Amino acid sequence: MQDVLVVDLSRALAGPHATMMLGDQGARVIKVEAPGSGDDTRGWGPPFVGEPGSREATYFLSANRNKESITLDLKDEGDRDLLLRLVDRADVLVENFRTGVLERLGLGIDDLTRRNPRLVVLSITGFGHDGPEGGRAGYDQIAQGEAGLMSLTGSSPADPQRVGTPIADLLAGMYGAYGVLAALHERARTGRGQVVRTSLLAAVVGVHAFQGTRWTVAGEVGRAQGNHHPSISPYGLFRCRDGAVQIALGSEGLWRRFCAGFDLDPDAGGLATNPERAAARERVVELVESVFADWDAEPLLVRLAEIGVPAGKVRSLDEVYEWDQTRSQGLLVDVDHASLGPITLPGPPLRFFAGSEGEDTGTETTRRDHAAPPVLDQHGDAIRAWLDGAP
Repeated sequence: MQDVLVVDLSRALAGPHATMMLGDQGARVIKVEAPGSGDDTRGWGPPFVGEPGSREATYFLSANRNKESITLDLKDEGDRDLLLRLVDRADVLVENFRTGVLERLGLGIDDLTRRNPRLVVLSITGFGHDGPEGGRAGYDQIAQGEAGLMSLTGSSPADPQRVGTPIADLLAGMYGAYGVLAALHERARTGRGQVVRTSLLAAVVGVHAFQGTRWTVAGEVGRAQGNHHPSISPYGLFRCRDGAVQIALGSEGLWRRFCAGFDLDPDAGGLATNPERAAARERVVELVESVFADWDAEPLLVRLAEIGVPAGKVRSLDEVYEWDQTRSQGLLVDVDHASLGPITLPGPPLRFFAGSEGEDTGTETTRRDHAAPPVLDQHGDAIRAWLDGAP
């Protein structure tokens, strides 16, 4: 994607996550920020890191690698003209303003796409661009509640919980980047860009998965029920002598393998099939935890691996980032930040391989040379000089 220029007018998380995904794959991303303050997330903390006068929010660092920063006041005629010069050269423009804001600034989407018919525009809102509540402001926690996710998360229906990351924002960004790539592919055929729209509401509804069809087809309303799966049993978090482990028995074969490994009768007590076990979930939990009560977590995980039962522990984030498996997958990247110096960031979740003759996968071609998130207006002079010298 090195020939793709992305103009990023978005802030906070959904739009910046989408543009970071494009930047990770080689697109040139120019982040347009408000003078003085910049992206909202530059002020979202603690934690902040760095010396006084050059403090950076770790929140901003999480969503803005592989970008350049320029500050423009979109209410200023000269800065607006400079933005339009960027739009003329852009392949993609990303924005997450509330509906109507760009039009009031004289930068309506229709005007921009008439000016550059090849432009792909990604527009992200909270609840959609139209409909009876299309103009509502959207923030992640509000969207998690309104889109039903909190009703499915927690120990019980009386204990709704938000997901521990801003998942509605992140999903909207992921869907947005996916839509941009589809529109760029279509442009290669037609020569014309498109407007791609998504929202935090759409993104969360888009991942309801079986909980969605559970209602739309079967008429059942899913509810929060803690750490156990509503349709598969046993599948969840189970206490053992010194903690807990997770197991996922997604087939009858795995159930029988589990029972054989711990001297249980797989057919006893009407638990021979998954529907029976799902209907008797409390009994299954009691059975499994009675077996695990004599085991400490580490040897129990070894035993589960020996008998071929999918299992795992619940890691804290420091344990995840110190795990050799995490680093082996390229999920940590080292970059040199303009004010902080060398720092380590969570990395892109994709890897690429070029197949060679006689092999399914050959040389890994995953990008390794990532750029640190920019300080405010770090590239402003260079971008202006580039525009002045561009044909």
